[in-house]
Amino acid sequence: MLTIENLSKTYANGVHALRGVNLTIPRGLFGLLGPNGAGKSSLMRTLATLQEADDGTVKLGEIDVLRDKRAVRRVLGYLPQDFGLYPRIDAETLLDHFASLKGIDDSEDRRQSVESLLRLTNLWQVRKQRLGTFSGGMRQRFGIAQALLGKPELIIVDEPTTGLDPEERRRFLNLLARIGEEAVIIFSTHLVADIRELCSEMAVIEKGSVRLTGQPDRLIAALEGRLWCTTVESHEPAVHGSGVTVLSTHLRAGRTVARVESACCPGPAYRAVQPNLEDVYFKTLRECA
Repeated sequence: MLTIENLSKTYANGVHALRGVNLTIPRGLFGLLGPNGAGKSSLMRTLATLQEADDGTVKLGEIDVLRDKRAVRRVLGYLPQDFGLYPRIDAETLLDHFASLKGIDDSEDRRQSVESLLRLTNLWQVRKQRLGTFSGGMRQRFGIAQALLGKPELIIVDEPTTGLDPEERRRFLNLLARIGEEAVIIFSTHLVADIRELCSEMAVIEKGSVRLTGQPDRLIAALEGRLWCTTVESHEPAVHGSGVTVLSTHLRAGRTVARVESACCPGPAYRAVQPNLEDVYFKTLRECA
């Protein structure tokens, strides 16, 4: 279990990246959801020992994450949002090199570990292929392979599906789901669908603060009977009554579709709709605006 208490970080330019973050993260897939600039990457870099916190405590089991960085790095797997690879080196050679750096010194253990991870990430058939020829999804799967070296207890993946086509995204999410019971996995993203499909626990972070935590299904259930939808011409304003909160709007075939929260039907132009995690997310952001 990972326990974060009162974690704060302010950068030299005055930006308050983290403001007293408190989270308890069990083993399994934990989703960290928030818009760009919300503080997700700052939290990930701090947990990955890549930057110092100003205040607070973080414990991974008995390990003091903020003070015993060497111990953390021995049990950490990290896939940052942007990571560089040597384009002229093949996947098997580079993963073997990373395994050596991770401390897997026995050549036979290293060979078995590399083969196992390349098979797990469905890269075994292209293990001799140069990384510069890999697609975006293949690069992400290689990133997960290196993050899993040494059987880490804490795995951090930061915006891993950004830029992937639907097929590669599905393959990548299936891979994360398969390894989700073996470690604490923090899955940071701004894509609501990724959290809904993968994570049994989640948090919403905005402006450096945790705004909401819970199980996605329960958070969605809390909006049952409170979601309504209306469609109007794009030039017409949607009509809302008192006690109505507009959660989101989007254009469809030249007409504006509005989803609103209200204890009762706002009017005859509205129809009841089932809530989803996107509604939960937008409601949380509206409340902290």
